[in-house]
Amino acid sequence: MENTEHNISQAISAFKAHLAQQGRASATILAYSKDIEQLADFIGKTNAFVLNEVTKDNIDAFKANLAEKSYTTKSISRKINSIKSFFSFVLSQGLVSENPSTGVSHPKYDIKPPRLLNKIEYRALRDACREDLRMAAIVELLLQTGMRISELANLKISDVDASTNQITIRAYESHPERIIPINQPAKEALDRYLTIRPKSANTNVFITKTGNSFLIRNIRSNLDRYFHVAGIENAKVNDLRHTFIAQQLTSGSPLVYISKLVGHKRLSTTEKYLEFISEKPAKDKPKIVDL
Repeated sequence: MENTEHNISQAISAFKAHLAQQGRASATILAYSKDIEQLADFIGKTNAFVLNEVTKDNIDAFKANLAEKSYTTKSISRKINSIKSFFSFVLSQGLVSENPSTGVSHPKYDIKPPRLLNKIEYRALRDACREDLRMAAIVELLLQTGMRISELANLKISDVDASTNQITIRAYESHPERIIPINQPAKEALDRYLTIRPKSANTNVFITKTGNSFLIRNIRSNLDRYFHVAGIENAKVNDLRHTFIAQQLTSGSPLVYISKLVGHKRLSTTEKYLEFISEKPAKDKPKIVDL
C-alpha cells in the first residue's frame, strides 16, 4: 500500500465529495477536512504509515496531544466527530478493514449557556450606534429577526418586501429558503439607512461607501467596536440572534414557529434555549414581540 499521507489525501478528497453530495455546507466540509488532515500529520510522526494500520491508540494519542496544546474540550470533541465520520466513510468504501475510531470517547465538557443581552444592554447598543445609520439598521435586523450574520451580509434589496413587511432569506448550501417578518423598529431603521445608502450597482442591502459589499468580517468588527462603546462585555454578533430566540420563547411564541423562523434544522436546537430562560414562558401569545 502507499504511504499514509497519500492514502489519506485520496480518502479525504472522496470524503469531501461524499459530504458535498449530501448537501453539507462548504464551511462544514472545510472544517472536517482540516481536522482529518491534522490527524494525518500527527500519525505520520508516530510511524503509522498505512491507512489501514491507524489504531484507536493513535487517535487517543492525537486527542491527548490536542489537550496538551490547550485545545478546548469542545474543539477536541468536534475533531473526534470529524474523525469518526471520516472512518465510517472509509470503512464503507473498503479502504480499512475495521473502524479504529469506534472506541474513541469524547472529552466531557460543560455546555455554556448562550450569551443573552438584557434590555439595558441592547438599548445601550442602540444608543451607541444611533448616528451610524448603517450599523443601526444592522443591529435592528439581527436583534428583531434573529437572522444569521451571513444571511444579513448576503441580503439583497429585492429580498425586502416593504408592502408585506417581509424579508426573503434565500436558500444557500444546506439552508432552505424562508420568509421572515420585519417589525416596525427594524423597518424604520432599515428605511433610514436606505435613504443615505450610496448609489451603486451592487444589489446587496448593506454596502461600503465605495459601493462594495459589506463583508461579514467587517460587520463583525464594527459590531465589536460598538459593543465596546456601549460597555457590553463578552458579547458577539451571534448573541443578538440568541437574544431574539430567547425573548420570543419567553413571550410564548410557539417553539416550532421560532425554530422555522430562525432556520434551525432541528427543533431540539431551539428547544435548548428553554433551559436558559429565567422567566417562565407566557401562554397564548404566539405574536413576535418587538425588542
